[in-house]
Amino acid sequence: MADQDRPQITLITPPVFDLEIFPDQLAAVLDGVDVACVRLALAGKDEDLISRAADACRMVAHARDVAIVIENHLLMVQRLGLDGVHLTDGARQVRYVRKELGNDAIIGSYCGVTRHEGMNAGEAGADYVAFGPIGATPLGNGAQVDFDLLEWWSQVIEVPSIAEGALNLALVEKFALVTDFFGIGEEIWSTPDPLAALKALLAPLG
Repeated sequence: MADQDRPQITLITPPVFDLEIFPDQLAAVLDGVDVACVRLALAGKDEDLISRAADACRMVAHARDVAIVIENHLLMVQRLGLDGVHLTDGARQVRYVRKELGNDAIIGSYCGVTRHEGMNAGEAGADYVAFGPIGATPLGNGAQVDFDLLEWWSQVIEVPSIAEGALNLALVEKFALVTDFFGIGEEIWSTPDPLAALKALLAPLG
């Protein structure tokens, strides 16, 4: 696959991680694979914990000129020196968040399996739209992204797309033709060697 056609990678953090260990794991992955963006997908509502985790990951990412965004916590973006926010509720907040953060911030929108929601997010000013899950998962309602959705999106819509959720080797090979990014996280962090797992998952990209 030619470099210009090869999807880029958004690396998604675990919802909870050990601050003593994870920043080094993240650094190893960023040093071993070309990553476009890190997404902080932190669970919980402990502001101090989220701030410390975001700080640690920001330092690792920015030292390698990799952008870093945080899920939903709009007020933390500027406070912590992050590059933007990833919204998980479709198009609903995109316009408001753009007004709050300005034109330079990265604003992404997760739109599930819904083309209409994705189009609304793009029209509202999202820098990218994420669709998922791509693979089968017991979480949620069991819906999966249809290949035709991303194929149509790639042909008609200029806003970049991210394909994410329960990816495997076969799905990476299949969806590489129709997505601009792969969002990868849970697929690698649960393994003993996340870098090796990521390289193996990306093998179909050449």
